[in-house]
Amino acid sequence: MKKPELLAPGGSLSKLKTAIDYGADAVYIGGEAFSLRVAAENFSLDDIKEGIRYAHDRGKRVYLTANIIPHNDDIDEFEKYIEEIKPLGFDAVLISDPGMFDMMRELAPEIPIHISTQANNTNYRSAMMWHKLGAERVVLAREMSFKEIKEIRAKIPADLELEAFVHGAMCISYSGRCLLSNYMTGRDSNQGACAHPCRWNYKLVEETRPGEYMEITENERGTFIFNSKDLCMIEHIKDLVESGITSLKIEGRVKTEYYVATVVGAYRREIDRYFADPCNYTFNKAEYDELCKVSHRPYTTGFYYHKPDENSQVYTSSSYIRDYDLIGIVTDYDYTTKTATVTQRNRFFKGDEIEIMRPMMPWFTQTVTELCDDEGNEIEVANHAEQILKLNVSEPTPVGSMLRKKR
Repeated sequence: MKKPELLAPGGSLSKLKTAIDYGADAVYIGGEAFSLRVAAENFSLDDIKEGIRYAHDRGKRVYLTANIIPHNDDIDEFEKYIEEIKPLGFDAVLISDPGMFDMMRELAPEIPIHISTQANNTNYRSAMMWHKLGAERVVLAREMSFKEIKEIRAKIPADLELEAFVHGAMCISYSGRCLLSNYMTGRDSNQGACAHPCRWNYKLVEETRPGEYMEITENERGTFIFNSKDLCMIEHIKDLVESGITSLKIEGRVKTEYYVATVVGAYRREIDRYFADPCNYTFNKAEYDELCKVSHRPYTTGFYYHKPDENSQVYTSSSYIRDYDLIGIVTDYDYTTKTATVTQRNRFFKGDEIEIMRPMMPWFTQTVTELCDDEGNEIEVANHAEQILKLNVSEPTPVGSMLRKKR
């Protein structure tokens, strides 16, 4: 069996580099236009060039998302956009609209095209149609089961790749085609401006009793009836591989570098463990525990095994579970003195027990026994934003390592 690609989100240049450093095979990013994540920092042309160079130097790939549902006013701009991105070296562009697909084929036929999940890819006939038109990969809708995915894989050409989401936020609307946001706020989900009304608090009103707002549950705060749990498939690597999925996709272009590092690292290790000895593979629960150290909602397997039921929603709150804080990022390390230079992200104290994550290496725990500012003065607390610090570490801690502390 071929090892699937681990595909990570890149909401900014620094997040792209973090994803690559922590084990992603490929990263998907958005430019400053035509991407479905206006809340992401997104990439300028200079950032794109640097990101592609960084990835290609390490044998990794970069995909551009251009998957909005365009209107007439977008067409001329998209033609100009294609001319801008053509020479940059993208490994593929994600498209959802047939018109934009046709423009890409006409104006930049050398760039591979992947069909976005926004195109609602739920059956083998639509996958075959996109392949006939020239697509190299189809991103499956989140609403697909393993049974359906295996059937698609069996009925499509061997050279047509399948991509599927395996981790991250779930949308209450079919493949992200939300109408609530447009209706309630005027923000178009299919132009990348979703207001996430699915996370809001709702009450029940009976038609002949206007103004009487009734609780749907006994919780006094109301109920979040559209608030899905987050997708997490790390316990099911074997089933993902055997289904024939080519690329395992992590959601989260608006998430933090810490989120990207943690999630990518956990999936990287578990995929590699499986392929090291498939016949004797057993899941390492420590990796699930690792995924619980990032900001997340309770986890679910989505549609992979069965249709979501009442246990797949979070009714009591729209907030995240957040048990750990990122407290610093390593910017330099002296292997002789075992001293790490750290940029502070959240307050911590001398004497704290912390965990240190490392790119492509196991994390470890230690106590902060010595803490100095950038001039070498001993301090008791790191409490200034972006403060430069020096601390001794018990194990090698390369650049890009991250320090975290339990709340």
